[in-house]
Amino acid sequence: MRTFIQKLGKSMMGPLSIIVAAGLLLGITTILTNASLVGEAFASAAGVQVVVGAVSALVGKVFGLLPILFAISVATGMVKEDKEIAGFAVVICFVLFHVMLNYMLGLNGITAENTAIDYLTSHGSTTLEAYQINAAYDTQLGIFTYRMGIFGGIVAGLWTAFIHNKFHTQKLPVAFSFFAGNRFVPIMIILTVPFVAIVSYFVWPFFSMLIDGLGTVISKSGPFGLFLYGFAERLLIPTGLHHVLNQLIRFTPVGGTAMIDGTVVSGALNIFQAELVAKNMDMNVFHQATRFLTQGTHPFMMFGLPGACYAMYKTAYAKEQPKVRGMLLASALTSFATGITEPIEFSFIFISPILWVFHAFMAGMSFLIMSLLQVGVGNAGGGFVDLFIFGILQGTYTKWYFCVILGIVYFFAYFFVFKYVIEKKNLKTPGRDVEDSGDDVGQVEASELGTTILKAIGGKENIRDIDNCISRLRLILNDTSVVDEAALKTTGSLGIIRINENNIQVVYGPKVEEATHALKQAAGTYK
Repeated sequence: MRTFIQKLGKSMMGPLSIIVAAGLLLGITTILTNASLVGEAFASAAGVQVVVGAVSALVGKVFGLLPILFAISVATGMVKEDKEIAGFAVVICFVLFHVMLNYMLGLNGITAENTAIDYLTSHGSTTLEAYQINAAYDTQLGIFTYRMGIFGGIVAGLWTAFIHNKFHTQKLPVAFSFFAGNRFVPIMIILTVPFVAIVSYFVWPFFSMLIDGLGTVISKSGPFGLFLYGFAERLLIPTGLHHVLNQLIRFTPVGGTAMIDGTVVSGALNIFQAELVAKNMDMNVFHQATRFLTQGTHPFMMFGLPGACYAMYKTAYAKEQPKVRGMLLASALTSFATGITEPIEFSFIFISPILWVFHAFMAGMSFLIMSLLQVGVGNAGGGFVDLFIFGILQGTYTKWYFCVILGIVYFFAYFFVFKYVIEKKNLKTPGRDVEDSGDDVGQVEASELGTTILKAIGGKENIRDIDNCISRLRLILNDTSVVDEAALKTTGSLGIIRINENNIQVVYGPKVEEATHALKQAAGTYK
């Protein structure tokens, strides 16, 4: 189950890169309409308004496509092979799933017309009641259906992956052989997804109430709820389950629900993006969304973890400092600029529970403090790029400067705590994980990267599956006990995570794509 959830979390990361990129584009266009920055004449120019309107329309459509983007990402991420067939089948599954829900709603007299706010208010409902009823329904690809958001996409993606993995090699009698194999997958989708939709029709209202209730609990927990979110999010890093938690906060009612320009919007990131282009920004709604976003990560991603890197460099053995300087500097700059932190975190979380809990505690406090200071910096990256576009360039109303002020405090806090604990406990952080004899472990040449990794994990015959996420090489092996950690270290590995006897993850940080590509080529599985 743990492996399944980890793989699901990883598969849901696909749409995030698109959303972050779209968000950055939207952030840049909002700067063009900020008269205090570019001047009233420029901000109100017809050409600028045309560009801003076009970008807003495009980005709005991207966010509207989130459910089917999640469906495709989950389906292709959860199948073992022939991913393009799963990508084709899941579109069929998604559409038919909502068509069946639409049919079931129609049987019970529920339509787009009689759930419209104007219709409801004209037939005796109060405005609040009308909005609450209307918020339960949505339109997906022109199909009136339940407002399931990304959950509808996840259900379609998981069902497609299940059907695909079970039937994509199905054999049939010779007379029907044309429909065998991959062609059998869409056929089984058509035959089975109506039953999934019927079950969902009855189950979803209760599940929706549960999700809404969880969102209400979090919103009413105030600063303590934010602390728990930040603390848990960092504590889950080694398991990969933080991706699941983040997506729930960003794209579902767990992260809040708001009415913006007459439209119900759920999820902290969705609300933030909608508020950026709202006709009249509601600062209370804006802050309710950004409290879960990058404003809580800037202090420890941009400043705290680089401070930890500096502490690890200062505590490294004198002869090892030149060897680890480049790696630690690259990790610090990556965290500062982009918010990718795992290369740093995996250098200490497995060797020191104290530093791991300290880091999680500081993350929780960062979310809490930023919210109390009413900071308003959003998006989903966490590095300087987000701070610059969604904080500095947006103007002082975001109070971005508090991120920097607290960040400076975090730099010194991380530096002194890490330096003290590393020396006190004699931790084997980079530069201290070899004896002070000057022995050089060495690094393999780029041309030998794939073959070295392949040999270190037990050869081609030991491999079941090769995959990767944003910073980790994810492997399913026949036997993880044969993995040579020392050999992997020479390939640039920052550490490994043994999930169970078959699943292992090798942390490479920004180098992970290169390592995955090289391993697939060496193993003869690259396509």
